[in-house]
Amino acid sequence: MRTRHGWMLASALALVAAACREEPPSPPGEEPPVRWDVVEPGEELSGGEAGTVTQTGAQAFSQALPALTLERRSGFVSGRGLFEIDWVPAPASSSRADRDGLGPLFHAVACISCHPANGRAAPPDEPGSTGEALLVRLSIPGTAPNGGPLPEPTYGDQLQPKGIPGVPAEARVVVRHTPREGSFADGEAFTLQAPEYVLEAPAHGPLHPETMLSPRLAQPLHGLGLLAAVPEETVLEWADPDDANGDGISGRPNRVWSVRQGRQVLGRFGWKANQPDLEQQNAGAFQGDMGLTTPLFTAQPCTPAEQACGDAPTGGAPEVESLRLAALTFYSHVAAVPARRNVDAPRVLQGKAVFHRVGCAGCHRPTLGTGTLEGYPELAGQTIRPYTDLLLHDLGEALADGRPDFEATGREWRTAPLWGIGLTATVNGHTRFLHDGRARSLMEAILWHGGEAEASREAVRQLSRDEREALLSFLESL
Repeated sequence: MRTRHGWMLASALALVAAACREEPPSPPGEEPPVRWDVVEPGEELSGGEAGTVTQTGAQAFSQALPALTLERRSGFVSGRGLFEIDWVPAPASSSRADRDGLGPLFHAVACISCHPANGRAAPPDEPGSTGEALLVRLSIPGTAPNGGPLPEPTYGDQLQPKGIPGVPAEARVVVRHTPREGSFADGEAFTLQAPEYVLEAPAHGPLHPETMLSPRLAQPLHGLGLLAAVPEETVLEWADPDDANGDGISGRPNRVWSVRQGRQVLGRFGWKANQPDLEQQNAGAFQGDMGLTTPLFTAQPCTPAEQACGDAPTGGAPEVESLRLAALTFYSHVAAVPARRNVDAPRVLQGKAVFHRVGCAGCHRPTLGTGTLEGYPELAGQTIRPYTDLLLHDLGEALADGRPDFEATGREWRTAPLWGIGLTATVNGHTRFLHDGRARSLMEAILWHGGEAEASREAVRQLSRDEREALLSFLESL
């Protein structure tokens, strides 16, 4: 397999040739340079033949894998029902007893509250406002017994802005923004909005003085099963923690705790690749976001300081039993990916070449192959185009949350998949990106990048307006 260094060199040669409008002859014995301004076979099939749907409307992220049998499609429908229901506090009336147990402390009443239409929610937008979809992770310096972050002693590892009757909410999160001015090389100005997060009215006194905050928005759900089916060795072959090839990119895997396996394994989900699999991610969301216990996480997220939380009634033990957790996990694995649009449009192809030339593909790896994943034969043997390497990268101080998460540092984030990103406005009615939604457009998302991506960001800043618009046309086609 061609190394990343060789691949990037070939890409650069191709673009130099394109700039000259003709391909130079290849020296004897060398491969001709790769051209990125052409359509690749199957490029429109972002989720492979088995995982791509042609739906591009408001429900584009909510479709089942087309390869599902009729019987397994019914499992998708069952899981979606669980994904969409509103949970209520216990004890509930007999008509709602199958969905009680909400809280005592919680963030939202349904999965879909934070993943609208399986997509991404918008952050609070008004100055000083709060929003249901934005959650805040908490920790203090040190490491938990499982190797993960050490929870804040009074409020735990996630701030809970809501409580059932009789249980006080932990605090209120307020977001304020400061403008940051900048300009492209051609003089066109831009303004970024730098967020500041303030916790107001903490119910049980001040937080630990060394508390680290990390605001997060929920990520889209389409294609997660395909990413789960990418073999570990495929992820690791792209890792270059010491930047041995000298390209300035040093992706690293995160190693996280698997509750099911009782050991450290490769992390691949979440903003910092801090979740090993979709079952654990779902169980963690049930517990942290809705206060619902599962077979994986059997305790409520109440600290010793939160007596009312500990004394509140529950909806059973566990509140989400194994079959329901399995139903939601199945649903999470089989959400399909929308197909690319306009892959052969000259403007899109121009932007694709720019994407490679400025080095974006050094982290946003265009193509991966799936292996086999037990229980999901539909996911096997697919060539997918998620535009991620599932690795951690240092994105600089401007995006840093300063909060380590297993082996991820406070400056590192997992490369976010780009497939479907061009349909965000269609599905969710906004164009807010990055871990806390601070970027109001795709271009702003690029301009926030630093660290390992600084060279690429500066290359974008040097582009002409025509090239910038072409780059956006390509991203909007994903």
